[in-house]
Amino acid sequence: MSAPAEVRQRTSFYPIIVAVFCGLLLISNVAAVKAIQIGDLTFDGGAVLFPLTYVLGDVLAEIYGFKKAKLAIWTGFALGALASLCFWLVDALPAPPEYGMSEDFHNVLGFVPGIVLASLAAYLAGQFLNSWVLVKIKERTKEGKLWARLLGSTYAGQLVDTLVFCFLATTIGPIPSELFWNYFIVGYIFKCAVETIMLPVTYRVIAAIKKREPDYRPA
Repeated sequence: MSAPAEVRQRTSFYPIIVAVFCGLLLISNVAAVKAIQIGDLTFDGGAVLFPLTYVLGDVLAEIYGFKKAKLAIWTGFALGALASLCFWLVDALPAPPEYGMSEDFHNVLGFVPGIVLASLAAYLAGQFLNSWVLVKIKERTKEGKLWARLLGSTYAGQLVDTLVFCFLATTIGPIPSELFWNYFIVGYIFKCAVETIMLPVTYRVIAAIKKREPDYRPA
């Protein structure tokens, strides 16, 4: 007895990739609250996972094109804004006097307008540029030179992302202005290094999904 048509039909990986993309973004935004210092180098905790959103951004743009990549980016933006709004509301509501965790919640997840604005603005600018550059390079290279698309788009996107975040966070946010260059240089180099190190993994992920993605059409 043959399987039903809906079982035999291959399903798209797009929703799964978008879900992981948005999850990494939200986790990174929370982790960014903590500053990390190693020797003379200072960067925010979001740098640990946030570079992976660019890896997945590359996967989305490479396989599904700019239109669907934009949808994922806007979805991540909406969820990030919703999370910030939720944290602000919960922080503003009163807690029982005997509940001793309110101050801890405020210190970790309290709404900081400058940081929220810097994070959301940097995310939009960087991710849109990342996807746009990848698609434009692909129009010229077709299926060849994948490494040029992945690295070129990430280096451009991360440059704008890191620059916008550091500028806003040190001008209207709580980060001291004298840390601008430290945050910018260390953050940019670290994020680009993660993308470069992850390149072999990204290659394999893209190749595997292209073979199994029913909606993929070679350029």
